[in-house]
Amino acid sequence: MPASGKPATPSATPTSAAVRTASPLSLAVLGLGVFLLVLAPLLAWYVEPRAKVTPIDIDATTVFTGTGSYFDTAALRTRNQQKITITRHVLGDVAASERSGRAVWDVSTTVDTPRTLPLKDPRKAFQWTTERWVTDRHSNAPVHCCAEAPTRFDGDAYLKFPFDVQKKSYRWWDNTLGAAVPLRYAGTRHVQGHEGYRFTGTVPPTRTGSRQVPGRLVGRGGQGQIQAEEWYANSGIELVVEQRTGRIMHAAISPLKTLRAPGSRRDAVTLLRGRQLQFTPATQRAQVRLAKADSDRLALVGRTLPVGAAVAGGVLAAAGAGWVARGRRSGPGAK
Repeated sequence: MPASGKPATPSATPTSAAVRTASPLSLAVLGLGVFLLVLAPLLAWYVEPRAKVTPIDIDATTVFTGTGSYFDTAALRTRNQQKITITRHVLGDVAASERSGRAVWDVSTTVDTPRTLPLKDPRKAFQWTTERWVTDRHSNAPVHCCAEAPTRFDGDAYLKFPFDVQKKSYRWWDNTLGAAVPLRYAGTRHVQGHEGYRFTGTVPPTRTGSRQVPGRLVGRGGQGQIQAEEWYANSGIELVVEQRTGRIMHAAISPLKTLRAPGSRRDAVTLLRGRQLQFTPATQRAQVRLAKADSDRLALVGRTLPVGAAVAGGVLAAAGAGWVARGRRSGPGAK
């Protein structure tokens, strides 16, 4: 006992607990892993749906060719076994699209015979029509605005189908008929090496309007000018569609336009008959190239990147968490 009479206080021995700390690198790895895990579902559920929008800056031309018949107005007779060419040019109205938030497309379609094709002037074509199509950029549904023409524009498939095409029937707009035609899913078909969904349909003979012609042209020789009935049918519509994007990679049609005497049930004049008019090989290649490029971009955003981000995020998060848990020992007792 010390001279003071107070008990001595034992000297304190360092017994402080070791402190665990995490290195900045381990925290960075953990943070990156968590970020990638959060990013993966965002890419799949948020970014990809917003990437599925109909383009507005489109400038594309598709060409159908085949053999058929047409009415020569100069000779007043039908010419058979002739080359028929249908050219459709689609130009997006970017300004109107940006103002409205819709896809606004101006569509010009010419039907040419061997005589009119070299003229390269739609005003001198055998037949020329212009339309203005307006659709919702996400659903592909028609939108009635922006000076659309015709105003009865309808259906859910036009120059393209909706994104993520299903194995079901769709209503395809037929501009000659002026109405939507039901197309049924008919399996798959490869176009230029790329697989697509095949849809088929027909149009039964349907009256589409009238035209003033000499009565003798439709078997009414005793009459002067009469209003003959215009009829239209299509015995074979076939469209092959890229599944993810809805782009039409191949198309074939067999239109028949005729004249009938008023009230008659028989065709008197064949104005135009096309037998399996279909996309030219050049048009097929161009459509497949566009479809594949768009499909690859959507697959990258909707599948490749989310899966890659999820896998990488899981690995990094696990490694970072383990690294942080182990940490580095520091403190008086650390070695």
